[in-house]
Amino acid sequence: MKLSGRAKMVRIHFGEDDRWQGKPLHEAIVEEARRQDLAGATAYRGIEGYGASSRIHRKHLFTSSDLPIMVAIIDTEEKIERFLPTVEKMVSEGLIAMSDVEVIRYRHREESSPSA
Repeated sequence: MKLSGRAKMVRIHFGEDDRWQGKPLHEAIVEEARRQDLAGATAYRGIEGYGASSRIHRKHLFTSSDLPIMVAIIDTEEKIERFLPTVEKMVSEGLIAMSDVEVIRYRHREESSPSA
């Protein structure tokens, strides 16, 4: 797959305790992005944060803390627009944001030309 120039990035913010059909929501979103052949998806775990509830989520020594998770996905505007209805069904509580990005390089190691 080749991707360069103008693209879209969708960021999905939610808590690590969130689930979709019995599995962690971040895993379900990344797997669905792959199934829909989007260029790439990465899940990040935050160390602290808050959202619409204004409750601060942070790591506690002995209890579940529902740390913040963000999944970032980049692809063409058309493919991201097709993906959005699916992700909107999956995320019952959280934030979904989209922005314009400029892809500088998107290449798999095997696609690189050999060094001289």
